[in-house]
Amino acid sequence: MSDIIQLLPDHVANQIAAGEVVQRPASVVKELMENAIDADATMIKLIIKDAGKTLVQVIDNGKGMSATDARLSFERHATSKIRSADDLFSLNTKGFRGEALASIAAIAHVELRSKQAEDELGTLINIEGSEIKTQEVTVTPTGTSIAVKHLFFNIPARRNFLKSNTVELRHIIDEFHRVALAHPKVAFAMYHNGSELFNLHESNYRQRVVNIFGMKTNEKLVPVEETTEVLTISGFVGKPQFAKKSRTEQFFFVNNRFIKSPYLNHAINAAFEGLIKDGNHPIYFLNLTVDPKSIDINIHPTKTEIKFDDEHTLYAILRSSVKHSLGQFNIAPVLDFDYDTNLDTPYNYKDKGPSTPTVEVDRNYNPFREERVAGKQVTAFRKQTPNNWDSLYVGLESKGTRDTQDFSQVEFESEPEKSSLFDDKSQIETTQSTYQLQNKYIISTIKSGMLMIDQNRAHQRILYEGLLKSMTVKEAVSQQLLFPLQLHFTGSELTILRQLKDDLEATGFVFSTIDEDQVEITGLPINVPDSEVAMILEQLISDVEQEVPDSHFSATDLLAKSMAKSLAIKTGQSLSNLEQEHLVNSLFACKEPSVSPTNRATFITLSIDEVDRKFM
Repeated sequence: MSDIIQLLPDHVANQIAAGEVVQRPASVVKELMENAIDADATMIKLIIKDAGKTLVQVIDNGKGMSATDARLSFERHATSKIRSADDLFSLNTKGFRGEALASIAAIAHVELRSKQAEDELGTLINIEGSEIKTQEVTVTPTGTSIAVKHLFFNIPARRNFLKSNTVELRHIIDEFHRVALAHPKVAFAMYHNGSELFNLHESNYRQRVVNIFGMKTNEKLVPVEETTEVLTISGFVGKPQFAKKSRTEQFFFVNNRFIKSPYLNHAINAAFEGLIKDGNHPIYFLNLTVDPKSIDINIHPTKTEIKFDDEHTLYAILRSSVKHSLGQFNIAPVLDFDYDTNLDTPYNYKDKGPSTPTVEVDRNYNPFREERVAGKQVTAFRKQTPNNWDSLYVGLESKGTRDTQDFSQVEFESEPEKSSLFDDKSQIETTQSTYQLQNKYIISTIKSGMLMIDQNRAHQRILYEGLLKSMTVKEAVSQQLLFPLQLHFTGSELTILRQLKDDLEATGFVFSTIDEDQVEITGLPINVPDSEVAMILEQLISDVEQEVPDSHFSATDLLAKSMAKSLAIKTGQSLSNLEQEHLVNSLFACKEPSVSPTNRATFITLSIDEVDRKFM
């Protein structure tokens, strides 16, 4: 039998490795920006076209590469970061595997321009699918510029599985945030389709956070500082009242490298226990500095997972440090039974000294003094002899008889009407046929047995179909607000809102202005209360960030799902009998009553036979 094992060609091996290193355009952004950081760049510019599908270009002013290094950088396992296996335990650079550029060049068209400061001319290299097309001398500024075009041009299956431009741009912005937050001393700029999204100058860490997430972020931050023999913690956590439903503003950095750690995230949640609502997540931007020998970064090619020598110690220190900061800045409630708030000195009086109070007294005042008026003696108190006590009731009997009226003609104020969740079009008295179980399920009887309906999912289906009908069939009707609503969002969130502005206006929203960090709304859809607008928009942004929209779904469908999820009645809300019946009737009037907008069952049926078997 002949030999069947053979060595794969380099371009095939590179395409296989690219499956792990380059998952989407955001992966290219991460690798190229980290290479620029390792090159000691002080200014990094990121240029994106069509959410990275057409172009991803990173320009830096780092130390550049020689002609030999520029050519060798595209070979597999070629790196300047390490020399031996022992260097893996003392890493101070972002990259060290030597796979990124080789993997990117295998699945895209790459143009590299690089020049060192001591050289007069630089190097230009063009690569298509691991094949070097040209290498020549060129005029270029000091530093490196890498342009990645037509990503996945030779892997159409991978390209077809990319998400919409909105989702892919969201991932690119996330990677940009992670690198920019880890290096506040480096200036960054980002452009998408010719428009500037970010322009971050060199600053301290707090300013970098504020410049990325908006001016309103400054008032949300609580500093965290702790130094121990095991690790050093620095950064900020958000105040409990600003907790969000999404995890978009949660950042852990270990030795200036962004990581994902559910274990350490649990330590933050434990510190915020009892301070935030269920379903909300705290905001944090924390830098952990540990001994490089105590961690292992070489877990995954993306280098976002780290193994620690002693995770339990880190957990305890991190949890206690966050709790200490919340208590130190009077964020967490404190029980002190010996403390009297009445003894606090007002802030305006902190520099004032004590003074003797002045009291004015009229020393000539005498309440028992007798006065004479026109020859008569008048005293301050006059003694009057009371009449017989029966005289107090004289005249009441006749007055009561004269004013007596027929109480059947008396009109009383009606009882206040209770607001109903649903429109009550008919007031037909019927016997109760539905029951509410644990303020979560509605039980109704049918001929074959029993029907159990999830009230939240059922109402989502009802609202979803109603919203779709009003968006697509009817013209959107807006309710003008007497006072405009001003809502504050981060820069990335505003980018998503600008992309969805036309679709939101089709539903009835009216935007007057969208500034750098706030949105002003002057009109709302009729069925949306102004108190729910912030929650609806936050839920919509969260859905976009969590990859809810796909190429098969329109923005209108996304809006209808998100708004239905936000406006639907929640579990635990008590419904009257009329509201229960209206909910059941409206559900079965829908086109798809059996599933919610997210394809989850809205009701189940229990037949009499199934109930009988429970008693056997």
